Amino acid sequence: MSWLGALWLAIMLLGMPIAFTLAVAALIYIYLNGMPLIIIPQRMAGGIDSFPLLAVPFFILAANLMNSAGITDRLFLFAKVLVGRLRGGLAQVNVMASIIFSGMSGSAVADAGGLGSMEIKAMRSAGYDPAYAAALTAASCVIGPMIPPSIPMVIYGVLADASVGRLFLGGVVPGLMAGGALMVMIALTAKAKNMPAGEAMSASESILATRRALLPLFTPVIIIGGIVFGVFSPTEASAIACVYALCLGVFYRELHLKRIWGELLATARTTGAICLIVATATVFAWLLTTLQVPQKTAAILVEITDDPLLLLLLISAVVFVVGFFLEGLAVMILIVPVMQPTLAAVGIDPIHFGVVLVFNLMIGLMTPPMGVGLFVVSGVSGIRVEAITREVLPLLIPLLIVLVLLILFPALVTALPNAVLGPRL
Repeated sequence: MSWLGALWLAIMLLGMPIAFTLAVAALIYIYLNGMPLIIIPQRMAGGIDSFPLLAVPFFILAANLMNSAGITDRLFLFAKVLVGRLRGGLAQVNVMASIIFSGMSGSAVADAGGLGSMEIKAMRSAGYDPAYAAALTAASCVIGPMIPPSIPMVIYGVLADASVGRLFLGGVVPGLMAGGALMVMIALTAKAKNMPAGEAMSASESILATRRALLPLFTPVIIIGGIVFGVFSPTEASAIACVYALCLGVFYRELHLKRIWGELLATARTTGAICLIVATATVFAWLLTTLQVPQKTAAILVEITDDPLLLLLLISAVVFVVGFFLEGLAVMILIVPVMQPTLAAVGIDPIHFGVVLVFNLMIGLMTPPMGVGLFVVSGVSGIRVEAITREVLPLLIPLLIVLVLLILFPALVTALPNAVLGPRL
């Protein structure tokens, strides 16, 4: 195992994309150990041959169509109606818009890329520090994959053979807590940062903004309601979200064939990258299983402590540090197969662990040096990553507090799915 891990690390340090580091390391190890190379394509095909994974391209397409259809503009104005009058109003709007959009996109990157440019531009025009505006946008995009739908939770559900519906419901309270924690942080620091006072919208403007956002706001109702009441599965919900986004775009006269084709291509590129990571990581994870790494890891961790709480804190600390350097999806694919025997041995609920893991990895999107969220926000704002990083570090505090609370109190994750779907058998 140490030889395989060292090989993978050495290849990664060469700057090769994560999918190829996993594939090349697995290829070299399999070849040098005399294993048949046919294992690689077989395992890669098996890794992505999963019905729940079909939700990934559909949710990505739904988010892309909503961005192109001008739905993000409508949601931003509606968020302004709700919290725009507060001190630091546009900063609060930034977070509130992310909470609302998270019920439609399922992707942190879609949140940062779609709402990001609009939020940062509005905050700059109102006199906010540009680096702070960009940092807050990076921090608020963490909420996106927590409130359903959620692409990372779909992938975790596939890897852990866990209920995607329960994972979706389990992320609702943590997502709202994350948004609330950021909004409290803004309120506490608004005066010290000399944030501009918010401007209240007139009654007519508020009514108009609410009416314009009404149809998009039905998206999470359709998705979550359909899953909860058994009308369709999470995978089918993703396709319905696409159809609804397409209908809204046509109804608002924002989408035309050329734009739709462009979003289909963008979705294909993103889906291809995700599937390649899943496929190659499946081969690597199979090698780890063959070498009995999960069992050995479980034995080592249980020797350290068999207390579920301490063990979850330990695993979360390791994931948090690893998230500084690796893309979240790759970490998830490597961590879940290794940790499953350990979780089962000490009785940690896989739904609780999945939500904690996803939230932990989403925080990694805003941590240097490899935080994807930082680079996306830097790209849409034109602000240097170094400047954004200085402002984003204090915003880690409320999110880490929420993470610790989720670990200490599992009911924050499990109560809602148990209440709606019944206790897990």
